[in-house]
Amino acid sequence: MKSNRIHALAAAALMTAAGASQLFAQAKDYRDIKAPALHEFKIQEPKRIALDNGMVIFLQEDHELPLIRGSARIRGGARDVDAAKTGLAGIYGASWRNGGTETKTGDQLDDLLESRAARVETGAGDDSTTIRLDTLKGDFATVFPIFVELLRKPAFRQEKIDLAKTQANTAISRRNDDPGSILGRETSKLAYGATSPYARQTEYATINAITRDDLVKFHDRFVQPNNIIVGVVGDFDSKSMEAMLRQAFASWPKGPAAPPAPTEISPAKPGVYFVAKDDVTQSNISIVHLGPMRNNPDFYAIEVMNEVLDGGSFSGRFMNNIRTAKGLAYSVGGGVRSGWDHPGQFRVSMGTKSASTVEAINGLRQEISDIQTKPVSAEEIASAKERIANSFIFTMDTKGKVLNERMALEFYGFPADWYSRYLSGVQKVTADDVTRVANKYVTPDKAALLVVGKEADFDKPLSTLGQVTKLDVTIPEGTTPGAAKKSAAATNPGGLALIKKVQDFVGGQAKVASVKATRSHANVNRKTPQGEMAMEIDALVEYPDRTRTTMKMPQGEMTMVSTPESAFVITPMGMQDLPSSQREDMKKEMSTDLLTVLSNTANPSYTFTAAGNEKIGDVDAQIVEISVAGNSVKWWIDPATGRLLRKSQQARGPQPGESIVDYTAWQNFGGINMPVKTTMSRNGEQVGSMEVSSVEINPTIDKTLYDKPAK
Repeated sequence: MKSNRIHALAAAALMTAAGASQLFAQAKDYRDIKAPALHEFKIQEPKRIALDNGMVIFLQEDHELPLIRGSARIRGGARDVDAAKTGLAGIYGASWRNGGTETKTGDQLDDLLESRAARVETGAGDDSTTIRLDTLKGDFATVFPIFVELLRKPAFRQEKIDLAKTQANTAISRRNDDPGSILGRETSKLAYGATSPYARQTEYATINAITRDDLVKFHDRFVQPNNIIVGVVGDFDSKSMEAMLRQAFASWPKGPAAPPAPTEISPAKPGVYFVAKDDVTQSNISIVHLGPMRNNPDFYAIEVMNEVLDGGSFSGRFMNNIRTAKGLAYSVGGGVRSGWDHPGQFRVSMGTKSASTVEAINGLRQEISDIQTKPVSAEEIASAKERIANSFIFTMDTKGKVLNERMALEFYGFPADWYSRYLSGVQKVTADDVTRVANKYVTPDKAALLVVGKEADFDKPLSTLGQVTKLDVTIPEGTTPGAAKKSAAATNPGGLALIKKVQDFVGGQAKVASVKATRSHANVNRKTPQGEMAMEIDALVEYPDRTRTTMKMPQGEMTMVSTPESAFVITPMGMQDLPSSQREDMKKEMSTDLLTVLSNTANPSYTFTAAGNEKIGDVDAQIVEISVAGNSVKWWIDPATGRLLRKSQQARGPQPGESIVDYTAWQNFGGINMPVKTTMSRNGEQVGSMEVSSVEINPTIDKTLYDKPAK
């Protein structure tokens, strides 16, 4: 019996191999090989439950793993906030979970959830806010009540709001570092208008205007059952899960409905727009105008046209012609994007070297023109449809993805079978349809062209493309809209007297004034996510505005230089200019350096304000707030000796928050007392320590140390 089965299998294999050999032998070109039609795609619909209070629930069983994931999507987001408080939704989303509930702080929730390898997270988007849970099946009964309490009774504790606002301000301060970020932000303004809810920009002033009361009002306004869609997927019994959700939510009374999508849209005039960024070697480019909505009957033809233009990888016309054939772009892509409940955009973006900016733009414009005038070939249409069909399955290849897409259809009011009809709609598109929608929805005469780059390096002036409008992306100072700018507290006698005590402790007014430069060597231990990292630092400071710092780390040596003329970093990978925000941070740091402050006690630009007292160890330290040019720090001073004990300021960067330096030991170098042992903390956690081995006062300086090497 076994022998007969082996012979039968071998015969079948030979027949299959022979058939395949015959098939490939007949094909003289890979395009002659006809793949069989894809199997019919059937979506396993989740169970839909509508509660009497308007909440909609979807349940999707998935018993592959002992996990349960859930989410609530709530109508109302960033676009529904008053313009004067732009950024509120982001602060809300960040402080909602971190602020905890009425019974547990966010930190207590961290401990509870981490002990069970579970997560409950919140966030905010343009049109909605979300709360999600992710837990083992066995812990669902513990985690779900946390989810419900956060949904209905968040605490919005002030310290977490302050942290979220600090992080938001840090993001503002660095938003001009990345040219791609500038391009995306300013392109949306051109498409919708700078004051449109779909393009408004968070500023220091709008963040500063946000209060805890605003967050509570936002929550009370939108978090109502009739504005919420809940979805749960995982290893559960639908009947039992439905009973649990009904018990949690069915008695929640209906509240006011969220408003419809805003309609305030005022596109910029067609033309050429430019943002100057001189620390880059590449131009970032967008062509943009308003697009259609997803419920448009031409949606499927637009999808096929997009695939012809930008087929992903190297399949579309943009990549094939502009990047591969002409070598004019590092990256290029885009098309007509249809909005769910408001107009989308026609947007095509490209990155090219500065010296080919205008040539690349002309090439991009030509490709846009060609999709309207050059017929799409049968091969392009067939290939585009095949790529769409092959990729579509990956949007629905897990039950969790099916649930998410079904929730999106419910959220925007689309029919439940919309995705089931998607592939058949795509297959009906013809070449004539693509040409028709290209002429209807791609309108170059209505488009704005935006370039971000270094104009001096362009191959031709942008003005050869038309009249150029320069956009100002300068970050405004932070004041509340409509209010007078808050001035720093004025110097008071107590504050100035304390600063002079520190001056005397360090060496006296004359000795401090005699210091023109210092050079110090130190060993630093820094905590990182990967563990502690040790480094050696050689720091040269030439007052008032030149620094050179070399750091020897396990990964190699890095040198940072800042002068009035330039700021750059040198690593084993070469030299790179520092972003403008980092240059500004370095200048601010220099303005509050110990010796800089002590040499400016008579400078009216500096204010010294006594601000109370606080125990530091056994010392009843007195606090002085020092302000200069919008930058401020606090010093804690021993009033008996004038010794500086602590410095505090708001730090930016990847770890924003309150940065504290504690000075634990001082030593005299050439008649100047300098700190030699410090510990550094961020948001209450120690992040490092430093021990200075030597300080040279007024060293001989080789001026070439500040020279910028060639790239």
